[in-house]
Amino acid sequence: MRVTCVLGTRPEAIKLAPVILALRARGMTCDVVSTGQHRDLLRQALGGFGLKPDHDLALMRPDQTLTHLTAGALERLAPLLPSLRPDWLLVQGDTTTAFAGALAGFYAGVRVGHVEAGLRSWNPLAPWPEEVNRSLVARLATRHFAPTPLAAKNLRNEGIAPRAIAVTGNTGIDALLVVAARVERDPALAARFGFLDPARKLILVTGHRRENFSGGLGRIARAVAVLAARPEVEVVFALHLNPRAEGPARAALGHLPNVHLLPPQDHAGFVWLMRRAHLVVTDSGGVQEEAPSLGRPVLVTRNESDRPEAITAGTARLVGTDGATLLREAGRLLDDEGAWRAMARAENPYGDGRAAPRIVEALLAEGGREPAITLPLAVRTPAPRTAARSVPVQPMLRELSIRVPES
Repeated sequence: MRVTCVLGTRPEAIKLAPVILALRARGMTCDVVSTGQHRDLLRQALGGFGLKPDHDLALMRPDQTLTHLTAGALERLAPLLPSLRPDWLLVQGDTTTAFAGALAGFYAGVRVGHVEAGLRSWNPLAPWPEEVNRSLVARLATRHFAPTPLAAKNLRNEGIAPRAIAVTGNTGIDALLVVAARVERDPALAARFGFLDPARKLILVTGHRRENFSGGLGRIARAVAVLAARPEVEVVFALHLNPRAEGPARAALGHLPNVHLLPPQDHAGFVWLMRRAHLVVTDSGGVQEEAPSLGRPVLVTRNESDRPEAITAGTARLVGTDGATLLREAGRLLDDEGAWRAMARAENPYGDGRAAPRIVEALLAEGGREPAITLPLAVRTPAPRTAARSVPVQPMLRELSIRVPES
């Protein structure tokens, strides 16, 4: 059996790496195709697992829009997929790369498997464009690998046949457990972060969601500055490459002596920081999944969550972006040992670290049969019999001009 994995961002690389390794361990050919959406971070993440792209589409350009990225991925994948002749094309999550990869596979008549399927916020603008991306991938995929029973239920409620869904756990936990065991024994990482004071409680912070750009990140950063004024606290803010995410953090926190503004960390370094942290403040979906596996409470700086399982389980708490709720909940976790233990010891709902083998077994059970449909690469559409209704295009163009890279 031959499988093509299409990825473009660091989270995709981390979460698909266990699947790629598991496929190859079972003797299957797995071609890794990168769009380069997070070019340097992606290579770094794959390298941590001894992997590298087999094909680099090298799509990213300065000030590129989501429209250009999607179109470029489709144009580059169209001639590549027939040469690779995959039985399956795998995509992960909800990025523009995942959507474009699934659509390219569908156009080529290749069966698409969606890893981390079924996450929903039920708000098309939060996260944007990820909520729509993953909903569209669900319409294109043949097999849906849901990380939790709730994600599987979401898919069934959208009309996906139960037999097409497998609950596997989250492959990010597979990757995390491998890396966590490695960093525990790595003196180089302890030396890298030797500036941290072991007597202080570390608050680890990240922020990058596009829906928080219009003021939310600034309010979060100012609340973190108030927390940093506590003498028993030390803060590490792992910055994002996007200037609109980095700017508010530097403005509010750059002058504080016990706040460390760090560049984007490799996966091993970030896992080391999570292990060292007392609590984690983040708007990242992946961090919401990983930190509870390490026994770290998570405060989620978003107004809606596409990962309600963590909130229901008690490993995470939704605090929004107004700052006041973040201050209250963080203060409670800093001052109340019982409250901290309740969150730290809650059961992580995202799996046991064996999601990748389950995905491989599901693909093997399907086998290398021909796809159920074979679509032509070019389809002629008949002219409409009635005039098309006029729609306003300027709002659409303004939306589509938002720049990448995305999360």
